[in-house]
Amino acid sequence: MRNRGLSNLAFLFAVAVLLLAAAAFVLVRARAERPVLDTPYHAVVLSNGTVYFGRLEGLGTPFPVLREVYYVQSAVNPETKAVNNVLVKRGKEWHGPDRMILNAQNIVFIEPVGRDSKVAQLIADSKK
Repeated sequence: MRNRGLSNLAFLFAVAVLLLAAAAFVLVRARAERPVLDTPYHAVVLSNGTVYFGRLEGLGTPFPVLREVYYVQSAVNPETKAVNNVLVKRGKEWHGPDRMILNAQNIVFIEPVGRDSKVAQLIADSKK
């Protein structure tokens, strides 16, 4: 009778270990899943309010990389007071950057740039 009690206890212990292992596996897998970046370009909004557009690599790492980087530069016409927004490709600056290495902690959110959006059209035009 005593052996049967030990067998039941061992069985319950084994079931508990398996349940804990399964729960740990599910939690680790849920954390490991990364968002799918299914458009060529993305808008990356940083904690300082700046927005950059480009090809995002390494999402989920501490330092993702943004390539083919663009940003919006606004200018006000002093005569008409109209605001003119221009999409500017990074790389013309003095230091000639070819990419941005971002601190993931400073990324507020990421949005896809729609394939038919104005930004996508301006990027395509800049490549011609």
